Amino acid sequence: MWINRRLDVIVFLFLLVSLSMFSQQAKLSGKIKTNTNEAADFATVSLKNTTYGSVTGVDGFYSLQAPVGDYVLTVSAIGYKTVERPVKLVADRETKVNITIAEQATELDEVVVVSNGVSRLKRSAYNVIAIDTKLLQNSTQNLSETLAQAPGVKLRESGGVGSDMQLMMDGFSGKHIKIFIDGVPQEGVGSSFGLNNIPANYAERIEVYKGVVPVGFGTDAIGGVINIITKKNLNKWFLDASYSYGSFNTHKSYVNFGQTFANGLTYEINAFQNYSDNNYFVDTPVKDFATGAINKKKIEHVERFHDMYHNEAVIAKVGIVNKKWADRLMFGFTYSNMYKDIQTGVRQEVVFGGKYRKGHSLMPSLEYRKQDLFTKGLDVTLTANYNKNITHNVDTSNYEYNWRGEMRLLRLPGEQTYQHTRSDNDNWNGTFTANYRIGKAHVFTLNHVLNDFSRSNRSMLNSSSTQEAIAKETRKNISGLSYRLMPAEHWNISAFGKYYNQFIAGPIATSSAQDQYTRTTNALDALGYGAAGTYFIISGLQAKLSYEKAYRLPTNEEMFGDEDLESGDIGIKPENSDNVNLNLSYNEQFGKHAVYVEGGFIYRYTKDYIQRKLVDLGGGKSGAAYENHGRVETKGYTLSARYGFADWVSVGGNFTQMDVRDNVKTVSGGSTQESLTYGARMPNMPYRFANSDLTFYKHNLWKKGNLLTVTYDNLYMHSFPLYSEALGSESSFVVPSQFSHNLTISYGVRNGRYNFSFECRNFTNEKLYDNFSLQKAGRAFYGKVRIAFGN
Repeated sequence: MWINRRLDVIVFLFLLVSLSMFSQQAKLSGKIKTNTNEAADFATVSLKNTTYGSVTGVDGFYSLQAPVGDYVLTVSAIGYKTVERPVKLVADRETKVNITIAEQATELDEVVVVSNGVSRLKRSAYNVIAIDTKLLQNSTQNLSETLAQAPGVKLRESGGVGSDMQLMMDGFSGKHIKIFIDGVPQEGVGSSFGLNNIPANYAERIEVYKGVVPVGFGTDAIGGVINIITKKNLNKWFLDASYSYGSFNTHKSYVNFGQTFANGLTYEINAFQNYSDNNYFVDTPVKDFATGAINKKKIEHVERFHDMYHNEAVIAKVGIVNKKWADRLMFGFTYSNMYKDIQTGVRQEVVFGGKYRKGHSLMPSLEYRKQDLFTKGLDVTLTANYNKNITHNVDTSNYEYNWRGEMRLLRLPGEQTYQHTRSDNDNWNGTFTANYRIGKAHVFTLNHVLNDFSRSNRSMLNSSSTQEAIAKETRKNISGLSYRLMPAEHWNISAFGKYYNQFIAGPIATSSAQDQYTRTTNALDALGYGAAGTYFIISGLQAKLSYEKAYRLPTNEEMFGDEDLESGDIGIKPENSDNVNLNLSYNEQFGKHAVYVEGGFIYRYTKDYIQRKLVDLGGGKSGAAYENHGRVETKGYTLSARYGFADWVSVGGNFTQMDVRDNVKTVSGGSTQESLTYGARMPNMPYRFANSDLTFYKHNLWKKGNLLTVTYDNLYMHSFPLYSEALGSESSFVVPSQFSHNLTISYGVRNGRYNFSFECRNFTNEKLYDNFSLQKAGRAFYGKVRIAFGN
């Protein structure tokens, strides 16, 4: 009996100790990062077959508590392979486990990369999507053509390769939209490094911010922001090279190679070139030299004969990654060069045969990034670059040309304006961004951007070149502060304020003959503010709402022109706009089926809207100028949908309807007479357009690791008024409706190591127009070969 009592006591003590151990809590923490060394925010961390779990913050860190014992730690994130790792939680000790997750491409969020980067953007309160470029890197598309896939985005070009390009987004275009590369503003980089010259291979993804823009960009955009995210390949060694050839004697090539060493030293080289004769056919009235008249009713089919373009660019970077004092410290140098024959003016019936433009840019740069600088939760980014751009505008021909290529002697040299002008543009950019996280719910962001610009012109018409006495200068400072509250994963809200300041100096004519000038200065400042929030109504169903009082400062081109076909106005006012965006999206996967649907409503009321207009220079010559237009109201919506089935098929499309209307009621400030254009659509602006695409994939064709991809896509644009609707509805005043179709076939061998593709653009040979009825290329064929090596 004594023995039984002793056994009872032992069993009781054993159970007591076991219960005590089970009830004792232990802590588990660590950091989750991606295979590209980025923090994996919003990743789910849990102990398998238990209710214990956590979600990583924006810095990738997680922390949870659970009873001591042996578990299996599970980490999952949208677009990444799930990782499981055994862990042992010990009493009175914090266990630290860091895990790296690898990307797993799936078709969930449109044709966007479904990875940590896009998951983060989708959870952002701002109206933003991200376009994946992986499926486009075997095509001959450039970055601007890639952007045309985004809802509400329209690419507008004045011709073929190297032509002037503008992006239109939700009723705003051109300078309303700011371009960034890895968060660095691209103001003043020169046309040779424009989005329509950079191949899709250069980017990993493209982020499109529509309307309200996060403070972290520090920009004065009203229409939105395009942020190009470049590849940050940390493999030991890699190479990506391609060459394409096609219609109109078009050649494009690209090479990207680099290496990262075990000690953190890294280097990378990007280089690309574009060349085209652009000798496609257009339909246009032709000037008759015998009568000196242009019969606009007689249309002739003629070939462009003076539109050759080429550009080259090299971007080199070297630096250190993954050090205690720097996550990334990179020194860069960019060289770009361009030459462009100028075939037409701002209207197609005006044709040139001798005008051309050439230039080059040199740009050294610095990039520094560090998470948890000095203290946990403080992340700092610092960038700086200097761009020296030299551009020559040359118009010295003694002959006038028409579209048949006929020529006759001019009384005075110069087809538009007799000149050989060298413009030296000096552009300094600096950005500073600090994010400070307090716990998991609070994030403060401070940003400041400095831009300093100076242009000096020099006439090269005689042996002793003459420099203008008065330089054209601007200095822009934009500061922003924001606060984000994220108490739960399913909702967050941000509030922010921005301060804008700009100093301007330049020449103003003091004589009617425009031969005497004086230096004048102007200063602008404004205060903007706004808020944005998002809420997950149910899993996969997300709502976003944002408002901003935004300002856009006039650009250098709007104030000073381009020294050739466009003139500026130093006294032009900044635009200010009230912007409202409402967005609703649904994203879900059902087994092998993936569905994405999105709808957005946009409202903008803009004062002092800066408008580009045609100017009659007399003698049959035309130019362009910029002016403030009192009030413009924009109402519209975008719809987007996509469906994917496993890795076999993807189909989707976008529709945009934007009414951008003149809201100035009277002809002048003190008048009661109603303006004829009140309530009319703003001229030369597409207001209804759509695009769709269908892609089939055949994996392991003929051999494992091979992939055949067939893509059909199209673009529809409804007719729109070339000039104000108040002028009438004649056919010459309207850009006609257009519906173009493209086909791309690509075949990748050995998991994408060798790739071959064929494209037919505009295979129905539709007549395409974008700006002031300047016709673009008809049917065209292209072939491309690409190789990709590396781990």
